[in-house]
Amino acid sequence: MSLHLGIDTGGTFTDFMLYDEISGSLKGWKILSTPNDPADAVLHGLEYVQDISRLVAVRLGTTVATNALLERRGARVAYIATKGFRDVPFIQRGNRRAHYDLSWTKPKPFCMRRDTYELDERIDHRGSVLKALDDDEVRLLARKLRDDNEIQAVAVNLLFSFVRPEHELRVKEIFAHEAPQIPVSLSYEIDPRWKEDQRAMTTLADAYVKPLVAHQVRSFRSKVAATGMRGRTAMMKSNGSEVASEVVEEQPIHLAVSGPTGGVIGAKFLAGAKGIKNLVTLDIGGTSTDVAVVINGAERFTDDYELEFGIPLRVPMIDIRTIGAGGGSIAVLDKVGGLHVGPKSAGANPGPACYGFGGRRPTVTDANLVLGRIDPEAFLGGNMRLDVDAARKAIATVSGSHGWSTEQTALAIARIMNNNMVGALRAVLVEQGYDPREFTLLTYGGAGPLHICDLLHEARIPRGIVPNNPGQFSAYGFTMADARSDRRRSVLMDSRRFDVERANEILSDLSSTVLADLEKQGHRSEINLTRSLQMRYLGQNYELELPLAIDRFTIANLDTVWENFHQLFLDRYRFHLPDEPIEVVDMGATAVAVMAKPEQPRLPIDRAVASPDSFRRVFFEEGALDTPVYDRAKLAAGQIFLGPALVEEDVSVTVVRPGYRVLVDVFGNLEITCA
Repeated sequence: MSLHLGIDTGGTFTDFMLYDEISGSLKGWKILSTPNDPADAVLHGLEYVQDISRLVAVRLGTTVATNALLERRGARVAYIATKGFRDVPFIQRGNRRAHYDLSWTKPKPFCMRRDTYELDERIDHRGSVLKALDDDEVRLLARKLRDDNEIQAVAVNLLFSFVRPEHELRVKEIFAHEAPQIPVSLSYEIDPRWKEDQRAMTTLADAYVKPLVAHQVRSFRSKVAATGMRGRTAMMKSNGSEVASEVVEEQPIHLAVSGPTGGVIGAKFLAGAKGIKNLVTLDIGGTSTDVAVVINGAERFTDDYELEFGIPLRVPMIDIRTIGAGGGSIAVLDKVGGLHVGPKSAGANPGPACYGFGGRRPTVTDANLVLGRIDPEAFLGGNMRLDVDAARKAIATVSGSHGWSTEQTALAIARIMNNNMVGALRAVLVEQGYDPREFTLLTYGGAGPLHICDLLHEARIPRGIVPNNPGQFSAYGFTMADARSDRRRSVLMDSRRFDVERANEILSDLSSTVLADLEKQGHRSEINLTRSLQMRYLGQNYELELPLAIDRFTIANLDTVWENFHQLFLDRYRFHLPDEPIEVVDMGATAVAVMAKPEQPRLPIDRAVASPDSFRRVFFEEGALDTPVYDRAKLAAGQIFLGPALVEEDVSVTVVRPGYRVLVDVFGNLEITCA
């Protein structure tokens, strides 16, 4: 057993990357997704593995939870709150997406108001029990929901359970006895932090997807086992780590942003191998584009994520921004003849017009085909022939009113697509205070290399990289993932009245919990444990995360903790307030079990001038140019060539516009700079 398989299920394609420990080889492939049952595409892809019995691990990045939340295809959930607080998910935060848009409708939570219930109990903000939980009241409610036969999951969110969880834990215990068939999500286990609305929404979302994810995960596990695979099956979490498929059913909300994390993990290790300090990643797939940054060699994490406005999901995840722009993005004309691209996508079915599956509307892939950037005979390694005539007819449907040629319209579609993605790059760079000139752009996904030079030019980024196997780079990242558990809990203390005993108790409990999370998955060695505080000056709205170098608080080391926060604030904002009280809002602990990583194979060095395999007429902004076409599999490390050029491989094409230079590095990555 020496094979590791990463699988990324996307909206259009499902990507596979196989790593062989013995030979050190990497092999990737891509097949069309099966939206009705993603496991079917996985099983089809497993047919490409010659010896299933050698698989050590299969890691799957899935969109099951994401799609269920976005499309509202989850369970019917009963929401249980403290008496007087059943309407928190419906009131939400009182803010509006647009102050003057009278047509805006507040998003609905993942439950109906008639399915909300109250318990006559109360704990205050200090953890004192003002009114004890009535076990008989809970039993009656559990029996009612059990006999209802329509409630499929329960979300429990009692007031101040993050300070004292006994009431929530007791509710779960009673439900397990009275209604064991109904899964229960506790806010204390999902998101034990202050801010009632965010806690309620996150807990509801977990309960909403729990039955569906459990069914899909069990189906995936059983179908994979039926192929003869005896290794470990794991899912990818939103924080870029793996979790055993048996464990993820307990808290499926951690799969909410699963798929895009693999590319960021792969990017982090590529940056380390090449000594690159700052990377901005752009994963352009068939349906969407995901953007993230690697700063000083580390990915950025967040728990401030909104599925849509007013629907926060407060779980640890890699900070990834997603826009509706991909190869399948549809081009349309508005009422006054303006051309728009996306966010709607043709998906895998019917797909772009050139796929020949019945699609009639023009997409970005159709535009790139018409521009000559994609070889219709070589798509997916020649396993799928593209219909150029169908693409031209589709493009013509949006070109008539402007009097443009089909090629001019295709070029306009590509440029609008590029503009959308430049906006996404600016959102994670300029708007966050980063200078694009200090970054390297890493593009992947099937459509990423097609647009890299245009994006370097438009975003003023000096260098770009197209990695090996760009079409399956996220799946490649999955093969490098560690196992990780993140836990946070609100403590609400400040530097004037810091309860050392209670703080140590919480920090110890958090540390034990994350270690137990990994132990449950079989990880007991090579575990790195870190701790942190979320802090701010008294009265501020936003916190900074301070890593802790201590495992216990003492009167003697508290001054160092406060001094470290002042310095952190000074480094971030160029000023600090040393005389102001400091609030400690949350405490956190993270445990990481380090897993074996595949090594990047090195290419032989050959500094001879690269020779093109053929020439093709390709349309650029400069006009139609006879463009040399290189086979990426034949390139050697050290080779250099200039644009215009195309570099073809099985599942992607790198388009090098005039004025840019390509260098093949020792790992086989394509480094692109302005000539």
